[in-house]
Amino acid sequence: MKLTGESLIGGVAVKGNGDAFHGYDAALGTAIEPAFHTVDADQIGQACSLAGAAFDTFRATSDAERATFLEAIGAQIMALGDALIERAMAETGLARARLEGERARTVNQLKLFAATLREGSWRDARIDTALPERTPPRPDLRMRLIPVGPVAVFAASNFPLAFSVAGGDTASALAAGCPVLLKAHFAHPGTSELVARAVVKAVEECGLPAGVFSLLTGTGNALGQTLVAHPAIQAVGFTGSRFGGMALMAVAAQRPQPIPVYAEMSSINPVYLLPQALAARAEGIAQDFAASLVMGVGQFCTNPGLVFGIDGPNLDRFAQAATAALQPTAAAPMLTAGIAGNYQRGVDKLASQGGVATLAKGEQLAGKGAPAFFKASAASFLGDHALHDEVFGPASLLVACKDVAEMRAITEKLEGQLTATLQLDEGDYADAQALLPVLERKVGRILANGWPTGVEVATAMVHGGPFPATADGRSTSVGTAAINRFLRPVCYQNLAQALLPVELREGNPLDIWRRRDGVLGKA
Repeated sequence: MKLTGESLIGGVAVKGNGDAFHGYDAALGTAIEPAFHTVDADQIGQACSLAGAAFDTFRATSDAERATFLEAIGAQIMALGDALIERAMAETGLARARLEGERARTVNQLKLFAATLREGSWRDARIDTALPERTPPRPDLRMRLIPVGPVAVFAASNFPLAFSVAGGDTASALAAGCPVLLKAHFAHPGTSELVARAVVKAVEECGLPAGVFSLLTGTGNALGQTLVAHPAIQAVGFTGSRFGGMALMAVAAQRPQPIPVYAEMSSINPVYLLPQALAARAEGIAQDFAASLVMGVGQFCTNPGLVFGIDGPNLDRFAQAATAALQPTAAAPMLTAGIAGNYQRGVDKLASQGGVATLAKGEQLAGKGAPAFFKASAASFLGDHALHDEVFGPASLLVACKDVAEMRAITEKLEGQLTATLQLDEGDYADAQALLPVLERKVGRILANGWPTGVEVATAMVHGGPFPATADGRSTSVGTAAINRFLRPVCYQNLAQALLPVELREGNPLDIWRRRDGVLGKA
């Protein structure tokens, strides 16, 4: 498939009216053809209007039809073959195996939501039948969830497939019945165009309105702000920096009709080395920690950026083994020059903070990131909020605590996180139980004896957490519950059977339900 550098507005290839820009080879730093162009406000408005016009038709499609559509997107992505992987490798510097795995994850997300649609319970249908003999009488009440409307999705820099054009936000919004306006990430525009053309092919194949999907390319903040401010947009999915997420939240809040922004923004993902586990296997834990930290040059939102342990010989064993494991790792290309520059500034800032010892710090080269590992006391960590800041890349801070009680006290001071990891043995269960109530308030996913890098695409997965991990800690961007971000409840009171949605009618052809005192459950 030949790239043209165009946006796709309602399925039509359109050259943006704004400034030109290129994708760049992450390893070489050279521009890659073709040139792309930034869409202007009129083109954004056109895409939004098409999405608004498509909404009622798209949301009226059956669950089976939308499931088929999601599967068609997956098939079209796979049909792109090596061209997609090779372009993504050039634009991101990520390895082939990583990108092939990410492509599989992207397709599996689409299949997961297709299965969710066919299963049917996502609508959360509920019925309270009329009680005319009661005083006062109870009306007939029936409720279901419906899609909110067109959704603006912002592609992430660090996952050019799984959190990008046809990634989790797009998959869950389309599954809900919401048209998607996708703001491509400027760092991988060619990858984005390839996947977007696959989505457009699926739209055409399934006979859906062209406004169901649009790809908007460009650089600068104005594009995203204009998109979020448009009255047709009813929700936003975003993965990126805290600064970017907060800016979009401000725009959304200032609209005449404020809308929700589901932003994933910042997390340092604390790891707790509990005493018995640390004593038994400090070196093994250190090896696994180092592997997790440097995976993908540390460019994961779930990177283990903070480690807590009890000061003493066993923590020293861990620190020495982790340092030894990190030192041979050479600097590697990061996703963009901007990300690499921010990482290097973050590392230098940590290294210069009072009370912080540098355990490992590789040579920082232009456009690349090398591992960095630091150590501080609990008192230093509590006394300097700068030590709580995320450094996006392969950097981590080890905090030496007096005991588990001090770990718990520090955890109370942490901001919201995506994950927390407990390295523990059976003898640590009492300490873990002391930490769990705090962790449940602070994070979205709690792991035992694993590492947070790697987010399984599964029904029960939660990829979210209290602010600033996400803008809304009640939501997740991975797992089937992600669809709930783009739905809202509607109640029907005393409507005739003929006027009710089919899934709320008596004896409907989709009758997979058994009534239980006001709630419909699976038979």
